Amino acid sequence: MLQLHRIEPATPSLLTVLSTWRFDSVSVVVIVLAGGLYAAGVLALRRRKMDWPVIRTVWFFALGLGSFAVVNLGFLGEWSTDLRWAFTTRIALLLFAVPGLLSMGAPVALARLVLTGGSLKRMDAVLGSWPVRLVGNAVFAPLFALLAFSVFLTPLAGSLRESAVASSVLTVAVPLVGLLMVLPIIENTTQRTSFFITVEFLLVFVELVVDAIPGILLRLNNHVLDGLGQVAGTLPAWFPSAYHDQHLSGDLLWFIAEVADVPVLILMFVRWSRIDRSEAKALDALTDEEMDALTREHLRGPRE
Repeated sequence: MLQLHRIEPATPSLLTVLSTWRFDSVSVVVIVLAGGLYAAGVLALRRRKMDWPVIRTVWFFALGLGSFAVVNLGFLGEWSTDLRWAFTTRIALLLFAVPGLLSMGAPVALARLVLTGGSLKRMDAVLGSWPVRLVGNAVFAPLFALLAFSVFLTPLAGSLRESAVASSVLTVAVPLVGLLMVLPIIENTTQRTSFFITVEFLLVFVELVVDAIPGILLRLNNHVLDGLGQVAGTLPAWFPSAYHDQHLSGDLLWFIAEVADVPVLILMFVRWSRIDRSEAKALDALTDEEMDALTREHLRGPRE
C-alpha cells in the first residue's frame, strides 16, 4: 500500500523566529555604550536649554539599536553558526539595514551640537580624513559590498561562521563600516557639488547590478561552496539540507542587497536637489559683472 509521507518545511515558522533569543555579551556592550552616549548627548542639550527632536531619539533607540539587537540576539544570531542563510542575512543586515536605521537618529548632528572646542575639531578632522572620505564615497560601497559578499562563495565563509572570535569582530566591524558608508549621504558630513552627486547617483545604479552577483552565484550553484557539510547532531524538523541552505542564503542576500539600494537612491536624489537649488541661488545672487567674469574664467580654462 502506498504511504504518503509528510514533507517537513525547510524554513522555520514565524513563531520559531520570533521566540528564539540568545544572550551575546559583545552585542549587549555595544548597545549599552551606543545608547549611553546618545542619551548623554540628549541630556547635555537639555541642560543647555536646547531642543532635540524626540522622534530622532525614538528612531535611534527603537529602529537603530532595536534592529541591531534583533539581528544579533534573535533568531539570526542564535543560528548564525549552523545556518548559512542566517549568517549571510545577519551580515547583510548589519552592513545595510542597521547603519541606515541608526543614522535616522542623526548621531553626528547630535555630536556636533554637544561637542565644543578641541573635541569638535577632532571629530570634524576624523570625518574629513581621507579614510573616512574614501569609505563614504559612492565608488567604495559597490566594490566593498562585492568583495565582502564574495567571501560567502569561498571556504573562508565556513571558517568565519564557526569562529566565535570572528563573530564578535563582525558584530562590531560590519555595522561600523556600514555607518561610515551611509553617514556622508544622510548627514551631509562632506561637501559635494551637484556634478559629483550626479556621478555618485549613476554609480549607485551600477551597485544595483554588482551587489546581486554573489547572491545569484550562491543561488545557482549546486556545490556547497563553504566546504562544510550538513550539521551534525539533533536538528529541528525545519532545518534545511546543505544545498537548500546555500540557495536560501543566495536568495536572501540578493534580496537584501537590492532593496537596500532603494532608500540610498532616494536620499541621493533629495541631496542632489538641495545642492542644485543652493548652487542656482548662489549664481542668481551674482551681479552681471561677476557673472561675466565667471564666464570668462570658465571659458579660459586652466592656466598654463
